Amino acid sequence: MSAARDIDAIAPNDLEAFWIPFTPNRSFKKRPRLVVRAKDMHYYKPDGKAVLDGVAGMWCCNAGHNRAPIVAAIQKQAAELDYAPPFQYAMPQSFTLATRIAALAPGDLDHVFFCNSGSEAVDTALKIALAYQKLKGDGSRTRLIGRERGYHGAGFGGISVGGIVANRKQFGNMLAGIDHLPHTYNRDEQAFSRGEPEWGAHLADDLERIVALHDASTIAAVIVEPMAGSTGVLPTPKGYLPRLRAICDKYGILLIFDEVITGFGRLGHAFAAERYGVIPDMITFAKGVTSGTAPMGGVLVRKGIYDTFMQGPEHVIELFHGYTYSAHPLAVAAGIATLELYREEKLFERAKKLEPLWYDAAMGLKQEPGVLDIRMVGLTCAVDLSSRPDAYGKRAYEAMERAFHDEGLMIRSLGETLVLTPSLVISEAQIGEIFEIMAKVIRAGA
Repeated sequence: MSAARDIDAIAPNDLEAFWIPFTPNRSFKKRPRLVVRAKDMHYYKPDGKAVLDGVAGMWCCNAGHNRAPIVAAIQKQAAELDYAPPFQYAMPQSFTLATRIAALAPGDLDHVFFCNSGSEAVDTALKIALAYQKLKGDGSRTRLIGRERGYHGAGFGGISVGGIVANRKQFGNMLAGIDHLPHTYNRDEQAFSRGEPEWGAHLADDLERIVALHDASTIAAVIVEPMAGSTGVLPTPKGYLPRLRAICDKYGILLIFDEVITGFGRLGHAFAAERYGVIPDMITFAKGVTSGTAPMGGVLVRKGIYDTFMQGPEHVIELFHGYTYSAHPLAVAAGIATLELYREEKLFERAKKLEPLWYDAAMGLKQEPGVLDIRMVGLTCAVDLSSRPDAYGKRAYEAMERAFHDEGLMIRSLGETLVLTPSLVISEAQIGEIFEIMAKVIRAGA
């Protein structure tokens, strides 16, 4: 065991102790990308220079940064009630927030189970699905179906149903009884589509093959993202989700939409389910519910599922599940203030209105060197770059570094893909600025 370090002797800018998630740590610490404050559409570096935020933090700051009403709500709550136990007790505002989220959801998605992240929301939804099938007398329905290239968080359940190879290969066996639908992307058929591609609805029919292989009596639920975000923005083909809903209904399989990214305005609606006219059995959410100001996630559940649990003696716990910080007071206060800001500023409608302009600006990159495809839906965009023969992913990574350090723009790199997902408060001028810089950094790395 090493000797304890003298706290007073540690340099104030020592980067060694923090193991940064989903980041190449050695590269980062050689030339760190640090931010110290934020406001509206910008981050600010330690030297005071502004960085235009092209990714809403990480798909989450949908109302922009440090919005005064949200900050005030968090401060007020911290001074009044710092923590309330979520098991067997509750604070009144938790019910207010749940009611307002349910009011935004389509159909009879009337009940909300709170947690603290998208990863927890997915694991919660999967557990609810398994417990629901058992309560119905279908205890053999234990199989869960995800989709290739899907991302459903970093928990064991989410990684198991997820389909991004890099998220899975380091950890060996995950949950048993998992199968995957094929992903929905085909560059030959879909390249440079504006919004949802015309080709690909038939890929939902692969669920019929999975049912034939395992039998419907063994399948509890299917989970998909309406737009696969963390794999590089794969919009759902037109007609795909209604087709998937019909097959699930045919065989009594629950359908879960993972809307951690697409929820709260990203695709021009409170939830993508509304955009596609499909009512799933559950919706997972996080990120935008507090505009990234406090950790919060949750699961929206249809009335029939909730009612199935509400049986037996009233003094007995119906679902043995939860987290110490479920419906944490600061997150609840942030959520209520965030939803009010979305409503007052009509930010979901604003995103929908900006969508054609966003598409036009994104397509302006089509002629840049080495651009293989551009995908977009709502206020999202992914640009696939040709790779250098000996260094897959390095071109996009260098473009991200160049954008931050030299051009004052924050973007994300995923493999050889550059991703943009701005806050819904973005101006038309800032859209132009983002894509001008994107063209510049793509050209510089060609």
